[in-house]
Amino acid sequence: MQGKDYKLLMHNISMKKINIAIAFIIILSFVIAAYAYNTIPGNIVASHWNFKGEVNGYMPKFWGLFLMPIISVALFLLFLAIPKIDPLKKNIDKFRNYYNSLIFIILLFFFYIFLLTIIANFGYQFNMNYALIPALGILFIFIGAIMKKMKRNWFMGIRTPWTISNDEVWKKTHDLGSVLFILAGIAAIVGIFFQEYLWWFILVPILVAAIVPVVYSYIIWRKIKK
Repeated sequence: MQGKDYKLLMHNISMKKINIAIAFIIILSFVIAAYAYNTIPGNIVASHWNFKGEVNGYMPKFWGLFLMPIISVALFLLFLAIPKIDPLKKNIDKFRNYYNSLIFIILLFFFYIFLLTIIANFGYQFNMNYALIPALGILFIFIGAIMKKMKRNWFMGIRTPWTISNDEVWKKTHDLGSVLFILAGIAAIVGIFFQEYLWWFILVPILVAAIVPVVYSYIIWRKIKK
């Protein structure tokens, strides 16, 4: 077997394993939601928490329990479709293993949020911030790590007119974005120890990580154009 064929085989095996793992998570979430629907009393469930980690929003029981599994299915189908419909799908193939890992970690994060919601509605008392924010920080760090591996495409990454139009602008912008997202993830985790300012530790770094690369991409594009 030639090296290229071997890599393709391993890629297909890896993708199949990840898809099986994701399918298992989604099916499990529906099973848990069905069990909770028949067990939790009443017609509404807690569905939203404020900055202090206290419940401040409710939904009808069906949507409160099944919405996240349904969203997970929709996201999974979208992620499967993107490599086939992206005009730059050949570039996605270049980082496909990282792309598959990103799908898994995002849907795993959604499953974690779903579990926290279920546990809270069974009456267990805990601070939602302490449970959720570390996972959010890890998600940011993981996205930052993957960002450096992303190739130019139309659906994922920091997509501006300047990154989409130039590979060098794309790479330099995502190198910066990678660092900023990792730092935002670390800041979110550290913020747990400063409960009074927790959301400042989250919102400010993520806004910086979202805005600065956009401006930077234009600056780099201008330099290259000149």
